[in-house]
Amino acid sequence: MGSGPWPSYKSPRAAMPEEVPSLSDLSDLTDDALTGRVRVLQRRRGHRYSLDDVLTAWVAAVARPDARTCLDLGCGLGSVLLMLADTLQAARLAGIEAQAVSHDLLQRNVARNHLAERVQPHFGDLRDATLLTRVLDEVSPCGFDLVTGTPPYKPVGTATASPDSQKAHARLELRGGVEAYLQAAAQMLAPDGLCVVCAEAGAEHRVAAGAAAAGLSWLARLDVIPAQGRKGRLFAVHSLVRATPDEETRPVVISTFVARDQHGARTEQALALRRFFGLHDNPEQTPSPQVRTRKHAASAARASATLD
Repeated sequence: MGSGPWPSYKSPRAAMPEEVPSLSDLSDLTDDALTGRVRVLQRRRGHRYSLDDVLTAWVAAVARPDARTCLDLGCGLGSVLLMLADTLQAARLAGIEAQAVSHDLLQRNVARNHLAERVQPHFGDLRDATLLTRVLDEVSPCGFDLVTGTPPYKPVGTATASPDSQKAHARLELRGGVEAYLQAAAQMLAPDGLCVVCAEAGAEHRVAAGAAAAGLSWLARLDVIPAQGRKGRLFAVHSLVRATPDEETRPVVISTFVARDQHGARTEQALALRRFFGLHDNPEQTPSPQVRTRKHAASAARASATLD
């Protein structure tokens, strides 16, 4: 799994920024609500969970409320993993993360939410077949009912790498993109399991090619629009299952999620998403500003509808 047709696989270490120091200074962390029962520590100026994590967890939980085993690939600080743990309370879960600071936060967040009995963090690269086999053997030898992933969106060389290692790995495909996640998911899925991953808008050709290479069948796509009438699609959440040998090609079911209306207020879809994860509505919340500077547009689009 370490080799493949994607440029970022050839020498990922060459582009990796230096690791930032271990998280000994808690003043750099914020304590944020993830669901009504779960809170996470995340770096104030580091990578933070966002709408793609929330919708990936939601799509997975709604599609497989009966899941008994779940795996989150490249799980970062644990946002998708912990949302699923809180929602699917009968499930055993595992997460794989290779970035040192994110894995540190992942361990802290599992422990502080008293989920260590059901949630196992694993440190390592999701392209490492030996690691994947070990996780299968330890957690779910017959495969996982749910496999999720929120890959970075930018191939190496298409965007500037942050000097902060955690932020760089969250944005750039230093350890592979959606194709690598689909390859890993195919190895880890139970025969009737479901894979849910996100990818940036316009990457449908990569999802289709990655699914075909991994032996997966693409079922559905949720297109995500951050603000009605002001921004187009930002990313999409994709649902896939194992392909069968005689399977006929079927159309992908496409739906849409709009986070904010034309006035900047949360849509009913966004409010329902909050309620699903046990968070209260705030009727007095100020709508999101309609005019943003170019400097802040990219980061605001991803963060405008997070749950906190």
